[in-house]
Amino acid sequence: MATKRKSRGTLKDAPMRIETIVEQLKQQYPTAHCELTHANPLQLLIATILSAQCTDVRVNLVTKELFQKYKTSKDYADANPEALQDEIRSTGFFRNKTKSILSMANDLVAKHDGEVPDTMDDLVALAGVGRKTANVVLGNAFGKNEGIVVDTHVTRIANKLKLTKHKDAVKIEKDLMKLVPRDDWTLFSHLLIWHGRSLCPARKPQCEICPLNPVCPGAQVGSQ
Repeated sequence: MATKRKSRGTLKDAPMRIETIVEQLKQQYPTAHCELTHANPLQLLIATILSAQCTDVRVNLVTKELFQKYKTSKDYADANPEALQDEIRSTGFFRNKTKSILSMANDLVAKHDGEVPDTMDDLVALAGVGRKTANVVLGNAFGKNEGIVVDTHVTRIANKLKLTKHKDAVKIEKDLMKLVPRDDWTLFSHLLIWHGRSLCPARKPQCEICPLNPVCPGAQVGSQ
């Protein structure tokens, strides 16, 4: 039966533990990066929209052909909705995603000469683009650390590490931005995502071999 070891930290001492957490994760995942295949900001923006409730692997399979057909924002803006729906169907929620892509592309053409903007305000003003998507694009396509991407892995592990007590993505992001050095904001979400897929999956975390075990309040040992 799983048992919790004591004295691994609390929410209050998160600022003292964060340096160790970041460094241990960097050592564990030295190649952590965005796994959505893209060659430019537009491709990353499209891929990120498609990634909602879908795996990166599936998105990359779909965009491999999609990016060959649609090269520019105008290509997407002019796309036949039914054809685009069929092309992205396997990513799920394809009708809503089609509407988001078409609306976003039309905004890019009308307001930004077809180019993806590189500011948070301009990105979230695009139809179908929220802060999470904007953070992905800014951090990975433009190298700008404006925030921290909060997905299900980040939410779960940040709570397990007691870096936050919230479940709301906006509140979690604010907590993490206060703790994590700004230069590491983009990387930190990748590190937690890779950790969530590797050593710390929700159903069976491998706490006994996890490098964060000594500083993780949620770590469990003795699991058989």
